[in-house]
Amino acid sequence: MNNDNPEIVYDKEGNPHEVVDFNNDNVGSKLGFWLFLFTELMLFGAMFLVFSFFFYRFTDDFVIASSHLHLTLGGINTVVLLISTYFMGMASLNMKLNNIDKSKKMIYITILLSIIFLAIKYFEWMAEIQNGIYPNSEALNELAKGEILFFGLYFTMTGFHGLHIIVGIGVMLWAIKLINNKKINASKSIVLENIALYWDLVHLVWVFLFPLFYMISFGGTQ
Repeated sequence: MNNDNPEIVYDKEGNPHEVVDFNNDNVGSKLGFWLFLFTELMLFGAMFLVFSFFFYRFTDDFVIASSHLHLTLGGINTVVLLISTYFMGMASLNMKLNNIDKSKKMIYITILLSIIFLAIKYFEWMAEIQNGIYPNSEALNELAKGEILFFGLYFTMTGFHGLHIIVGIGVMLWAIKLINNKKINASKSIVLENIALYWDLVHLVWVFLFPLFYMISFGGTQ
């Protein structure tokens, strides 16, 4: 028996169908990854609900605390992440078009932009920490209750988002390795498609984080 010959099964109408190995089950892989993304949305969604609840209770304190964040750096990071999402999407598209080298370049650009995002976020955090604002610090504990809650949520949610950026860099490097080993190619690009979906989630979460933390001070206090 020739193992290279595909196994064929027939439906009730007599139409032949090739038996697909589970490793090549693109529909199953995509569905499974969408379920994973759904759990991520539930996790971040819960955090957004907590933020909304405390923002409703301590609106003035949240507005005051927000005014201390660096809006320009947050805005730059938003642009950086949006551009990186474009390049990640183009990497997936070029892979489907069999533009292997171009796809790899797009992934490397995405990784570089991700590192820039993390570097900017690092300097933002360091600025707050140098001002004595960090979890359970003396300066933070002297602030109003709402401001303490704001900065607690800020460090938690942006930190968790940053962790997702780091994971994203790791899986993109893994994708490069798979491309070099020809395990990702034009006919087998589901892994890269799922990574692009993951990166869409990462940028989507930041699109909500940015206005919630950086822009609410524009509303002023009541």
